[in-house]
Amino acid sequence: MSALLLRGGRLWGRDESVDVRIEDDVIAAIGAVDGAGAEVLDVADRLILPGLVDAHCHLDKTLYGGPWVPHPAGDALADRIGTERRRRSEIGVPDIDRITDLLQTMVIAGTTTARSHVDVAPELGLGGVEAVREAVRRMDGRIDVQLVAFPQYGILGEPGTAELMEQALVEGVEAVGGIDPAGMDGDPVRHLDVVFGLAERHGALIDIHLHDEGSLGVWELELICERTRASGLQGRVTVSHAYGLGEATPSEQDRVAELLQKSGVTITTAAVYDFPVAPVKRLRAAGANVACGHDGIRDLWGPYGTGDMLDRAMHLAYRNTFRRDDDIELALEAATRGGAVALGLRADRAEPVAVGDPADLVVVAASAPAEAVVTRPPREVVVKGGRVVAREGAVV
Repeated sequence: MSALLLRGGRLWGRDESVDVRIEDDVIAAIGAVDGAGAEVLDVADRLILPGLVDAHCHLDKTLYGGPWVPHPAGDALADRIGTERRRRSEIGVPDIDRITDLLQTMVIAGTTTARSHVDVAPELGLGGVEAVREAVRRMDGRIDVQLVAFPQYGILGEPGTAELMEQALVEGVEAVGGIDPAGMDGDPVRHLDVVFGLAERHGALIDIHLHDEGSLGVWELELICERTRASGLQGRVTVSHAYGLGEATPSEQDRVAELLQKSGVTITTAAVYDFPVAPVKRLRAAGANVACGHDGIRDLWGPYGTGDMLDRAMHLAYRNTFRRDDDIELALEAATRGGAVALGLRADRAEPVAVGDPADLVVVAASAPAEAVVTRPPREVVVKGGRVVAREGAVV
C-alpha cells in the first residue's frame, strides 16, 4: 500500500489546519493524522483544493505548443466552423504532440480531469479520438480525460455522422454530443432522438452544445430537460453554453433553474468573450449543477486559452460580477465539484473534499479559496490518484 500525507494545510471547507492522509488512490483520513508509513509533505500555511476539472474543452483542435497561427475567421458561429473545417488538415489538426503539450500544461496548473469534445464526421472518421487517446497515454495517468463524440457539423444534415458517433461509443468513448438541435439541424426532436437514443443504447453520458440564443435556446433547454426525465437519464445530461439561459429575464432564469434541478441536467459554461454566461448564483441557489471549462484553447476558433482552470474560474466569477468571497467560491466550485458531478465522478454534496474521495488535490499559496481564484497562484503540488504528478511548475 502506498501512502502520502499532506501535513498541516488549510483544506477548503474547514477553518482549522489539518492533515490529509492518502492511501493508494483515495483520501483515507482528514484531521490530526498519524504519518506512519507515509511520504510526508509539509504544506503548512498552504491551501488544499480538490483537483481542478475542465468540464468542456476541445483537445483535438488545439494548436498549443506549435507556431503561431493567425486567426482568420469572422465573428459568426458559421464562420468559425467553416474556417476550422477548411483549414484543419492544412495545419495538421489533430496533432498528438500539441495535445500532449496542452495536457502537460493543464496538469501543471492543477487539472486532474477533463472532458474533451472530439469532432466526429464522415470526412474526419475517428482520428481525433485516436489522437487524444494517444496523448493521454503519453501522460501516464497524470490526468484523466473523458471523451465526447461530438458532431461539430451537425447530425441530420451530415449523413454517416450518427453511425460514426455510435462506432465511437462502441469503442469506449464515454459520452455522446449534440449541437444546436434547432439552429444547426433544424429539427430538434429528430436531433434529440439520435442523441438520446445513442445514450440509452450504449449507457453513455450526454453533453449538448447549445449556442442558440433567446427564446429558442430556452425552449430547447426545456425540451432537453423533458427528454432527460422521460428517458430516466437524470444526472447524466449536460448542456454546454446555454446562451439563451444567460439572456433570459431573472424570473425566467429562476423557472428554468428549478426545471434543471428537477431534471438533473448540468449547465457547463466557459464564460468566453462577450457571449451570454449562465447565471451561476441563481442556478446554484435552485440546486442545479454548474460546471466550467475552457472551450477552445489556442485553436482555429480563437487564439486564447491558458489551460489553467483557476484562470477560467476567475473569468466565470468576473462575468457573473462576483465580489464577495462566498460568491467567488461558486466559480471555483464549478471548476471542481461541479465538473466532477457532470462527469459522473462524484455525488453532488456540499463538502469540497471528504474521506473516501479520489485523491486528486492541488496545493496553492493562498489564504482563502477566493484569493486562489483572483490571484491564480502557482500550483505548488498536484496530486492525481494519490501520486504527486506536478511540483513547482513541472511535471514529475
